[in-house]
Amino acid sequence: MSETVMIVAGETSGELYGSLLAEALKKKVPQVRVVGIGGDRMKAAGVELLSGIASAFGIAEAISSIKTLKETFRKASGAFLTYRPSVLVLIDYPDFNLRLAAEARKLNIPVLYYVSPQVWAWRRGRVKKIAGLVDRMAVILPFEAEIYRDTGLDAEFVGHPVLDEIRGMKADKRGLKAELGLVPDVPLISLLPGSRPHELERLLPLVLETVRACKRSFPGYQYCIPFAPNTDLVKHLQIVDLLKAEGVKVNKGKSLLTLAASDHAVIASGTATLQAVLLGVPLVVMYKLFPLTFWLGKRIVKVKWVSLVNILSDREVVKELLQKDATVENVIQELGRIMNDAAYRQQMLAAYGDVQKVFAGKHASDRVAEMVIDMAEWKR
Repeated sequence: MSETVMIVAGETSGELYGSLLAEALKKKVPQVRVVGIGGDRMKAAGVELLSGIASAFGIAEAISSIKTLKETFRKASGAFLTYRPSVLVLIDYPDFNLRLAAEARKLNIPVLYYVSPQVWAWRRGRVKKIAGLVDRMAVILPFEAEIYRDTGLDAEFVGHPVLDEIRGMKADKRGLKAELGLVPDVPLISLLPGSRPHELERLLPLVLETVRACKRSFPGYQYCIPFAPNTDLVKHLQIVDLLKAEGVKVNKGKSLLTLAASDHAVIASGTATLQAVLLGVPLVVMYKLFPLTFWLGKRIVKVKWVSLVNILSDREVVKELLQKDATVENVIQELGRIMNDAAYRQQMLAAYGDVQKVFAGKHASDRVAEMVIDMAEWKR
């Protein structure tokens, strides 16, 4: 085995975690070679990319991606023989990554699974399968380690990697707004429509109409939409141009910076909701799936909520506007309540504080890097 680590991330949030892990590994083991599957962030962190991420979500959305996924899997499994990694790090993306873990198992390559599949939400039966395919598990939610306890798998709660990104950021919203090319003294509403192709298709038109309605209902605000770094904006050029015509500031790859500068946020369910919570930004969640995917999901998924702050709090801390409820009128109504009802807003922020305490003192990327080094049995 060489001093090579392979990291596989299938989606935008996962490749963020992969980039942070690569940076932590290179600080601890400067000579390490990191190869893998990811996107621009991982490449910028020094990862030699074998293939780009090819995310799909839900049954209907995945069909068009099958050919790309097969090719990506071929490249990934072939790299085992080419690079002989000391450790394979798989980040979430279970349908793809568990197949890859099985191939690594045949070659006796140690496997660290980073970010557990959401077995607590659906397909709980995968727990034993996962335990049989991987050597160690690094989980990012506090209740997940207990799920694997009876399997004998070494599963450790390492904290959440988004907190690693937040640490060290300046808290001055005025300065952050100026850095983004915004007006420092004007309050900011950020709108994050997600990173998956199907999310953008379904949510961007709603975001455009929401901005128009916000300008009528809440004069005196400015608006910013940070797209994920791997977003192909050419596919959505018409709506992006209309947003810019409404005075919306658009950027790529600056979601965290934009959230840190924000006074309020409207966010598609996902990692960004937890980022907003850790940054103390009041938010509204909205989400739309392909109707068939949502219909099936309602019958499979075993959780009440879709946003992490509500899941961790086991109650509705932030409003979730899903499917038919994801309307301009409902978003405007909830934003208005957050802005004008001080007690409601304070109750939300107090619940944020409870969630922040859960992750305090944890440094996920550093801890996972140590786990990799331990599994590789490298001497330092």
